[in-house]
Amino acid sequence: MTDLFAPNKPAAPLAERLRPKHIDEVIGQSHLLGEGKPLRLAFQSGKLHSMILWGPPGVGKTTLARLMASAFDADFVPLSAVLSGVKDIRDAIAQAEQTLQQNGRHTILFVDEVHRFNKSQQDAFLPFVEQGLVTFIGATTENPSFELNNALLSRAQVYVLQSLSDAEMGLLFERAQQTALPDITFDAAARERIVGYADGDARRLLNVLEQLQTAAQAAKVSKIDAKFLDATLAQKLRRFDKGGEAFYDQISALHKSVRGSSPDAALYWLVRMLDGGADPRYLARRIVRMAWEDIGLADPRAIQLCNEAAATYERLGSPEGELALAQAVLYLAVAAKSNAGYVAYNAARAFVGQDSSREVPLHLRNAPTKLMKQLDYGKGYRYAQDEAEGYAAGENYFPDGMPEVSFYEPTDRGLEAKIAEKLAHLRQLDAKAKQK
Repeated sequence: MTDLFAPNKPAAPLAERLRPKHIDEVIGQSHLLGEGKPLRLAFQSGKLHSMILWGPPGVGKTTLARLMASAFDADFVPLSAVLSGVKDIRDAIAQAEQTLQQNGRHTILFVDEVHRFNKSQQDAFLPFVEQGLVTFIGATTENPSFELNNALLSRAQVYVLQSLSDAEMGLLFERAQQTALPDITFDAAARERIVGYADGDARRLLNVLEQLQTAAQAAKVSKIDAKFLDATLAQKLRRFDKGGEAFYDQISALHKSVRGSSPDAALYWLVRMLDGGADPRYLARRIVRMAWEDIGLADPRAIQLCNEAAATYERLGSPEGELALAQAVLYLAVAAKSNAGYVAYNAARAFVGQDSSREVPLHLRNAPTKLMKQLDYGKGYRYAQDEAEGYAAGENYFPDGMPEVSFYEPTDRGLEAKIAEKLAHLRQLDAKAKQK
């Protein structure tokens, strides 16, 4: 018979329900958990050792610590460095002593966000780790070289965890759908966007799926597409339009007159707006924007001149300062035009917006500490200044596995014509280097 007075226990979050019970169920971290890899060997060895799990959020740090406790039949005592202090550490140690005396069980002391502890708090663990009373496992999203004491680092093995790949996130997506969302389907575009939104974070992916499940049930839908995602997740703020339509029409006319290399029309619209009471400071900001968007590297002097015109207005005020803005507009209208930088920036933003957070290749990383050198940070980096023409021909500066991209394509106008020639020459050097 159901106890009517028993408290209703809330259902565990999806991320908790799908937490792996064995290392073979863990998705990702194959460089640590594959056959013959360090953490797999640690599980198989039968010997516990203290460790630091370093990696971004949602990659399995807590899960691995819990699996370690389960595999070694150890008591698992978690602490959060965000919420805990020295008293909590003492209580955890007292619990470990009691567990050992009463049950003969060893204790794994797991400290999440261990980098949040200060030096004295970190030092408090050392004697008990050295005595073997507890096995210390710390989880951190920050570089241990900078955030953890050398004394603690010397007593713990550092394992570097990685964000889950798109393929691994896809496997987790399928597991979650089969286990907890059997009545909901996702079209390919929605699935791709959800995986991209989660950005290699397993917990974030599962939390999003749980939100979508709740939203789908409320909306009584069984199939989730991109439109449903936009309504549920992508709630973007709209810009507030402070001016009337005519005001922005005139701004548009000014900008398009500059872009179209019509100095007289550009000057007309500028004066019209000034005469109508437009704020000269607002116009100065728009003029600087025009220089970056429509002239760019074809004539970098335009950017400097526009900044100086804006500064001149600030110094002189009206009406004298407005002459500087007028001459800036005239210069922009007659300058060589290029939107190559603008196009390149937008293309890069679009790519990054839908792509995952790719890891920085080891040879491009800085290695100021011994630990980072041991992890091969900076290994194989070529110092371009020491090579012919000051250029490391054939070197790759993109993340490993990233598809080839060409965001910036300079025009044949103004200074960009020279830039285009140089880039073409460097690409020839790259091609020759790859043939060797």
